[in-house]
Amino acid sequence: MKTISLITSTIDHLPLFFQNQTDPEANQMAAFTSKDPNDKEAYISKWTKHLNDDSITMHTVLLDEEIAGTVCTYPMNKELHITYWINKSHWGKGIATKAVQLFLQEFKTRPIHASIAFDNHGSRQVLLKNGFLENGSDHYFANARNKEIKEIFFILKT
Repeated sequence: MKTISLITSTIDHLPLFFQNQTDPEANQMAAFTSKDPNDKEAYISKWTKHLNDDSITMHTVLLDEEIAGTVCTYPMNKELHITYWINKSHWGKGIATKAVQLFLQEFKTRPIHASIAFDNHGSRQVLLKNGFLENGSDHYFANARNKEIKEIFFILKT
């Protein structure tokens, strides 16, 4: 059985993270993405700033020694939010669930908010299995789908 672990993300990880997020199916699933997921310069610039921002905590998800994705918290609208992205080749294996669990064991600040596209059933399960509760919804423009869709909100209070 492979070991899932977290390490602090570095600038050296960004090119692989960029490559992961260019996958069309992954973008469709995430829905609320950058306007141009293929703009490497914009991606690297944005995430380099995030790595140097003390209000953002970003970890790299390892599957044994292989980089499998990221898990990150960031402030938005005076709330703390969590997001994660797992390489599509690792979907459906419980890696996101375990990575979020490990992150939450280490990162104790609460409450933490999350949001997903209404039809992202995998992410819904990741959040529910980690103790998040549904906390409302609204409709927003999703760049990856080029239309407004329902976004579901979650919260972890303890």
